[in-house]
Amino acid sequence: MFGLKSVYFYFIAYQITLVKFFKKLYFLSKNYNKSLKSKTPQQVYYNPNPFLLSIITSYSNQSFKISDIDPNIFWLEDKKKDLDEMHNFFWLNLIDRKTDNKKLKKIIYVWILKNSKYRQGIWETSTLSARIISWILNIDIILNNSTFDFRKSFLNCIISQTNHLKKNIRFEKNFNKKIEILTAIILTGLVFKEYEENFDIGIRELESLVKVFFDNNGFPLSRNPEDLFFFSKYFIFCREIIKDSQRYLPEFLEDIVEKNLNCIHFIKTPNDRLPLFNGATSLGLDQIKKYLDNFKPNIKDNNLGGLFKIKHKNHFLLFDIDKPPQKKFSKSYQSGPLSFEYFLDGIKIITNSGFGCLISKKAELLSRLTACQSTLSINDTSITKFEKNEMISKIFGNSIQDSFKSFDISPINENHLIGCSASNNGYEKSFGCSHKREIYLDKENNYIKGTDHIFKVKDGYPIRYAFRFHINPELNVVKTMSGNSALIQISKNKSLIFKINDENLEIEKSIYLGEKKIIDSACITISGNLVNKNKIFNWEIRKSI
Repeated sequence: MFGLKSVYFYFIAYQITLVKFFKKLYFLSKNYNKSLKSKTPQQVYYNPNPFLLSIITSYSNQSFKISDIDPNIFWLEDKKKDLDEMHNFFWLNLIDRKTDNKKLKKIIYVWILKNSKYRQGIWETSTLSARIISWILNIDIILNNSTFDFRKSFLNCIISQTNHLKKNIRFEKNFNKKIEILTAIILTGLVFKEYEENFDIGIRELESLVKVFFDNNGFPLSRNPEDLFFFSKYFIFCREIIKDSQRYLPEFLEDIVEKNLNCIHFIKTPNDRLPLFNGATSLGLDQIKKYLDNFKPNIKDNNLGGLFKIKHKNHFLLFDIDKPPQKKFSKSYQSGPLSFEYFLDGIKIITNSGFGCLISKKAELLSRLTACQSTLSINDTSITKFEKNEMISKIFGNSIQDSFKSFDISPINENHLIGCSASNNGYEKSFGCSHKREIYLDKENNYIKGTDHIFKVKDGYPIRYAFRFHINPELNVVKTMSGNSALIQISKNKSLIFKINDENLEIEKSIYLGEKKIIDSACITISGNLVNKNKIFNWEIRKSI
């Protein structure tokens, strides 16, 4: 049954759904499309560098040939192609700018004839924002030797779409989409002198977004490394186009770029990818690599964004020690407090399963489970519950329903030991117990050691615990004859031993969801039953002899 809070959110969601329905009807009306028309820009005040588009697009080492395409049928193939990818025009970054410009004009002209007025899907916020950005960054070749009529239609189409974004930005609650909108609006303010106020509007709103969505260190309040990467791309893009246009660069923008790059330096793994915490996929950092390479990090703490880092020689470990984000920032949260990822010699050994958003909605839902993280789960449940009502989820996202506290966070950096201990009470309400995890690197003996504590806060709750240590799917793991250890094979002549004291372990089948498909993997599992007592588990990962 719904609680009072859920009932409230349900009716709010229902109200928003109705408003969106009537707004879409209004968007299709002649009056609305007429309201989007305004003064045609007389000239392009500044031509942006088209190669800056590579900062925010994921295309690399590809080409997109349009020389052999008939512009009259180009848009008839929508059903055979990805609608968003075709209509966002990011593929302009892949064309041959010397030979494809004539065909490009015809393709855009046909698009304008069909889509210059609001159309659901094609005018979806992200697609529309990307289209404006793509058109403007290629405006030199699009308008070169163009007719007066084409020029006017093209510029009017950009302005109408921008006006649509400006009219509706206050209704946009998705922060990722909001920065896309603001980037498009800022760009029009730089390029068209008649719309310079767009630059001021966009910068003002961008500064507000930074204050709301980031902590003092520049880490997103969603605690999602992928959000950090996504926003940093757009902040860098905005910074570069403003500098390229020789306009004054707002101090807050330079500041957030530096903070973002600092955070990315902190969390980037030895193989230059994102760690798999709280909504991140196995994403490379190539798009901003040159900015990372030219940036000198200023990292004063071992804890950023709720992730504690242990780095020493060939060891690299990230440890999630913080509580969940607030509900409004929790759409991508995965219920894995006190989970960790561990690398040795640049190779990932212990991993989380990753966020399945690139695979399917079902895979995404599955990847939120505590069992998919390298941490403790109790009674085969997840430590946080997620919104199940379809209408509420559609409006507010798959946010968390409940939260928990993290406490007793104690970092250690001594002569022979570096690491941290942290606790949470996520299982206290349902099962009467709390969890504390300690992870340390013994610098003198060169190995990782950990201790997990289950504290029974309330008696009488029988529980079944399961500690899972998910293994990189590229590696093999087998249980040893002793029963309390496992051999992790890294290469032919290199392996590690995972050992748990006074317990038996099992090797279970698992799945890895960090890529674009489900990959079979394995996990080391320690499980058992507890009723009215505390229990301590001591484990270690060291090189085999």
